[in-house]
Amino acid sequence: MNLDAKALDALAERIVDQILQRDPLHPNHQRDKVCANCVGQCVRQCSFKLDDFLAAGAARVGGAPGIGSPKPALAALIDHTLLKPDATEREVDQLCDEALQHGFASVCVNPVFVARCHARLLGSAVRTCTVIGFPLGASLPEVKAAEARLAQAQGAEELDMVIPIGLLKSGRQDLVRAHVDAVVAARMPGSVVKVIIETSLLTDDEKRTACRIAKDAGADYVKTSTGFGGGGATAKDIALMREVVGPAMGVKASGGVKDLAAMQAMLAAGATRIGASAGVRIVKESAA
Repeated sequence: MNLDAKALDALAERIVDQILQRDPLHPNHQRDKVCANCVGQCVRQCSFKLDDFLAAGAARVGGAPGIGSPKPALAALIDHTLLKPDATEREVDQLCDEALQHGFASVCVNPVFVARCHARLLGSAVRTCTVIGFPLGASLPEVKAAEARLAQAQGAEELDMVIPIGLLKSGRQDLVRAHVDAVVAARMPGSVVKVIIETSLLTDDEKRTACRIAKDAGADYVKTSTGFGGGGATAKDIALMREVVGPAMGVKASGGVKDLAAMQAMLAAGATRIGASAGVRIVKESAA
């Protein structure tokens, strides 16, 4: 079928309209708002919707210079997580096997299981992630640094540390920075540091302060929640965190991301990593 330029434009417009009608979670769900400043940049600006273009019939997607890479698979954005205190070795093994099967970014476990996960994942692209100062963030910075070094010695490649929340709320930014500095200084080459700020316990101003501290200290990500603080990730908090840290730093949504719709909302708001115990459910929903 040969179409002239006018017909191609009309077809493209119909496809975009259909996609946006199916995507009420998109923050700019009206087509004119999405496309006004986005010429040739669809794959980058709306990369998480690339599958929709393909599903609607596109065989190829074009882009202008500087378009950047298309989105990775959803699974590659998920830290497959098991942090409950009664988790068993058998459950941790299952977590690793599911991560290998689906291609998750990492498994996130308590430090006692790091060596076990590292051995089971050896040779794969799935990374071993653990938590530092978890879940209260109230241990001393020297303890967090030692915990980080020991975890990396046993195979941890990603470190999700909790800030001292009470000190932040007391206005002691210098002390909070000392905790983040300690873990960042203990980071080995190739390792990643994510700073958990526990958004549900903070005001918006405190969230902004925590994000600035993490960014200035050289952390790789800011993360919403431990999952043990009485609240989880919200799209509003993700958008606030992204606004503070800018485009280059990672933002991890964690806590309460239980299905595909919730994950898409977090990605639309600016998240680049998702911490979830429901990773298998999410990828199965995506495949369906």
